[in-house]
Amino acid sequence: MRAVAVLEARPVTHPEVFVDLELPVPEPGPSDLLVRVEAVSVNPADVRVRQGKAADGEPRVLGWDAAGHVVAVGAAVEGWAPGDPVWYAGDVARPGCDAQLHAVDARIAARRPAGLTAAEAAALPLTTLTAWEALFDRLGFEAFAPAPERVLLAVGGAGGTASAVLQLARLIPGLTIIGTASRPESAAWVRDMGAAHVLDHSRDLQAELQAKGLPAPTDVLLLNAPDQHLEAVARLVAPQGRVCCIVPFLGPTDLNPLMRKSVSFHWELMFTRPIFGTSDLARQGWILGRVAELVEQGSLRTTLTEVVGALSAESLREAHARLESGRTIGKLVLTVP
Repeated sequence: MRAVAVLEARPVTHPEVFVDLELPVPEPGPSDLLVRVEAVSVNPADVRVRQGKAADGEPRVLGWDAAGHVVAVGAAVEGWAPGDPVWYAGDVARPGCDAQLHAVDARIAARRPAGLTAAEAAALPLTTLTAWEALFDRLGFEAFAPAPERVLLAVGGAGGTASAVLQLARLIPGLTIIGTASRPESAAWVRDMGAAHVLDHSRDLQAELQAKGLPAPTDVLLLNAPDQHLEAVARLVAPQGRVCCIVPFLGPTDLNPLMRKSVSFHWELMFTRPIFGTSDLARQGWILGRVAELVEQGSLRTTLTEVVGALSAESLREAHARLESGRTIGKLVLTVP
């Protein structure tokens, strides 16, 4: 099968940061689906894995956002059959989906929404899983139950996860939703995704909040650059509030400023359940099933903004370069011929 892989950590400007390869078709395990991949998306997780690739000569296939159809099922799999449409994020501890064929645990996959193309569907799994887990598993919102006393600040601009967070959050009745952006076009996108108010995260967030007369957030989601924003967040978050971070800090971090307010700090990594095979692993398949229902009802929409092209070493390099620029709005997708 055709696949795109990295052989060692190289900058995205390197002409051979990715290579086109022919690899053996993966053998699905007892709990796996073998999927003919039709479209994939790129995420910051891909960049982090690429940048940390050991120079061991072994190809590493990236990609943790896929839409396609099932071609075979493992011996222990129930409820799936060849031909079923499927979408999933997958498991970062296993080979990624930047390939024609891919094996994934059936428990973390779901039937993709009717009415979306494969490209439109591939934009959503990783970010909606991250957003759902952050809001409902970490910050403790009850799914779509009224929360008029709570104020959510999503610090993260107009990227894929921010777009998913804002769309899910606007389905919570009464919740005050504040987003951030530093450019007019990204601010417009953030409002369109569901933010009632938008702060400029290139400025002092607390001053921005006060200038707009907004209440202190009870809940804060740090979606990027936590080293840059944590100090301001500690000042502006409400006493006994909650902070959830979805990306690693780049250096030593002092959480003590959160103590005086008894603010709780939570991590969210979408890959935790599949990496550790947790007892609630199948919750990810359930979440994707619920997200598919919301898409079909018109409550959520795809965050696809551009199909970069057909999957190849060159098109994937372009997608990574644009992702690394920090100016991407929504999601970039590649089709898989």
